[in-house]
Amino acid sequence: MALLWYSTDDDVSAWSAALRDEIDDLDLRIWPDLGDERDIDMALVWLPPPGLLAGLPNLEAIFSLGAGIDAMLADPTLPAHLPLCRMVDPSLAGYMSEYVLTVALTYHRHMHLYAEQQARGEWRLHLPVPAASRRIGVMGLGELGRHVAATLSGHGFRVRGWSRSGKRLEGVETFAGDDERGAFLAGCDMLVCLLPLTAETENILDADLFAAMPDGSFLVHAGRGRQLVEADLVEALRSGKLAAATIDVFPIEPLPADHPLWRHPRVTVTPHAASYAQAASGAAFVADNIRRLRRGDPLLAVVDRERGY
Repeated sequence: MALLWYSTDDDVSAWSAALRDEIDDLDLRIWPDLGDERDIDMALVWLPPPGLLAGLPNLEAIFSLGAGIDAMLADPTLPAHLPLCRMVDPSLAGYMSEYVLTVALTYHRHMHLYAEQQARGEWRLHLPVPAASRRIGVMGLGELGRHVAATLSGHGFRVRGWSRSGKRLEGVETFAGDDERGAFLAGCDMLVCLLPLTAETENILDADLFAAMPDGSFLVHAGRGRQLVEADLVEALRSGKLAAATIDVFPIEPLPADHPLWRHPRVTVTPHAASYAQAASGAAFVADNIRRLRRGDPLLAVVDRERGY
């Protein structure tokens, strides 16, 4: 059995070493050195070129290097009959929690205002407020969202969470479904979007959603790019409905150099950097699925293509 590797973002050397530590007889084919393509029955990839996987005649399973798979599913050449497994790894949740906490503290302690003041040479103190007075809402309470909510709560913030179906989290006030979304948003001084992309969540961050939030609130968007209506974000910032936003994901990546959000004074752009799987821990999960495939056992974290995650 041979495993194809493809990614332009991840460290191929680290992943190669980690995978071979897990399975010492692994036949690893690193793109573009595929050898005999008929030998390849597994692929560990992130955004492979269209047609690459469809051209492998004996491929049996696709393992994604990312937890979000909407970009993979957007490829019309992706073999629809094969299992697609998303990445499950504790480093993903840890990194996402670090990212969100960093941004939350930036806004909470007025660091964004001090950066603006420094550019003007202005000395002005903004008195801090207790973390317990800051209400942060997390949209999406999957593995990443639960970890983020617990991290924020552990720092002392008042945390609330919203998901499609009801969930209970210690120290987090939870809301579920469309009927409770308005009440959830009304209590969010800061909103963190970590939702998967589905037909229901596409364009969910729009004018109606922003209108339901308190004036002067903040947005942290690390979900999926097509969930944000950018024109509505700009208008919400102009009107003061939103004070500032940090955006990590976009419909087109890399974000084009002439995109106006690069230069918006109250938008921070990060290059889809919130969370990545570490090779040392992620390889153990991939190796488990490789062994399962070899034995004919059910694979882990298989994507439901109808639901989109």
